[in-house]
Amino acid sequence: MGRTGIVVSDLVLSFMWTWAGVLVNILVHGVLGFSRKDTTGEIVRYLFSVISMFVFAFLQKLTKGGLYNPLTALAAGVTGGFSNFIFTVLVRIPVEVIGSILGVKHIIHVFPEIGKGPKLNVAIHHGALTEGVLTFFIVMLSLGLARKIPGSFFMKTWIGSIAKLTLHVLGADLTGGCMNPAAVMGWAYARGEHITQEHLLVYWLGPIKATLLAVWFFNVVFKPLTEEQEKPKAKTE
Repeated sequence: MGRTGIVVSDLVLSFMWTWAGVLVNILVHGVLGFSRKDTTGEIVRYLFSVISMFVFAFLQKLTKGGLYNPLTALAAGVTGGFSNFIFTVLVRIPVEVIGSILGVKHIIHVFPEIGKGPKLNVAIHHGALTEGVLTFFIVMLSLGLARKIPGSFFMKTWIGSIAKLTLHVLGADLTGGCMNPAAVMGWAYARGEHITQEHLLVYWLGPIKATLLAVWFFNVVFKPLTEEQEKPKAKTE
């Protein structure tokens, strides 16, 4: 798929991702009738969240690289050469942000009573550190999975989904446990808070620095694959 196709895929997947979380909540708490304080309801919501992540992993594979998270795009862009990095920063990430903003605007239009997205419940620097740490671990895990089990779609998606869900739960009461600046930007834009210091430091600067640190650390600890090692990897994929 060419770059135009990738950009379109990013836009569509980002739009869909903002809807996915809302639809899961509507299904669990609205259709199935579970209380937000019900432990069983939370377990069911987590189950549907994992299913949702499997669906999006399949869509990413189907679109041959479409993404909905700027941090994933940034990690790939940093390791893909200068031209790929520029394309990621100037085109892919802004498109993913636009897709998220459009998604949230559509959600609010259809369901005006829907909540206002993730909320910071701690000090700004504490929040930035929290989002940074969560991002660092998920990027490290993603890079490790791509290196160690390149051909196993189910295993990579299962491990990645459980890890993302676990990290989300750990950070939910502090920052929302988002690890996705575009998705947060969509809700912040709807509230008119997308250029506040809180939003930029906690949901953009912290995660971006953590992503760059994770990529650097991974490449230092785990040497890049040689051409001979890349050949079997390409065959499995």
